[in-house]
Amino acid sequence: MLRLVAEDVHVLTVPFRFAGLEVGGRMTVIRLPNGGLWVHSPVRLTPEVRAAVDALGPVRFLVAPNLMHYLAVPDWAAAYPDAQVAAPRHLRRKRPDMRIDLEMGDAAEVGWAGVIDQVYVRGMPKLDEFIFFHRPSRTVLVTDLAFNFHQTDSWRLRVYLKLSGAWQRLASTLTARLLIKHKPSVREALSRVMAWDAERVVVCHGDVVERGGREALANGFSRL
Repeated sequence: MLRLVAEDVHVLTVPFRFAGLEVGGRMTVIRLPNGGLWVHSPVRLTPEVRAAVDALGPVRFLVAPNLMHYLAVPDWAAAYPDAQVAAPRHLRRKRPDMRIDLEMGDAAEVGWAGVIDQVYVRGMPKLDEFIFFHRPSRTVLVTDLAFNFHQTDSWRLRVYLKLSGAWQRLASTLTARLLIKHKPSVREALSRVMAWDAERVVVCHGDVVERGGREALANGFSRL
């Protein structure tokens, strides 16, 4: 179910289709120093998923990392009423019915500051993605700004990734590049991401980059 990729960092990969493509999805669960759990991009909450997460500790934060990865958050928020829901500010406008406790900005929230850093990627208003860095494990979390597929049974996805220049490597997709409205803002945000001493990159779509994360990010974001 949950897979340990680094100390205090677990991932769960599930099937997920978007725009007719089987891109899969991935949730990341980080145990904070106080034992509480920080859940990034929650996937569909099933009894099995809940049991696996509960076995790690109490859920303290539910993080919607951009304006797309929030669909399962309301169910998690209902199941864990004491957890705080963190999301981009503009998600409140998109989903006024959704409980949001923390509107994220450039500075990490008090509950995870010093352990998890974050960068808000401005210049892509339809995405509003946040990229995170778990300092202890040197792990970067990327949601939709880059995919990393090295194999797939879907010829449609393979063709799309090849057209994007994102087949068998960490790279941005055509969709991500089309969402850019202000390139200088995107470049400024990514320059701060490049300053992280990243070893590992966990993407929501594709394979985890287990080593050489900093170089993979530099290559992957070059077209952004």
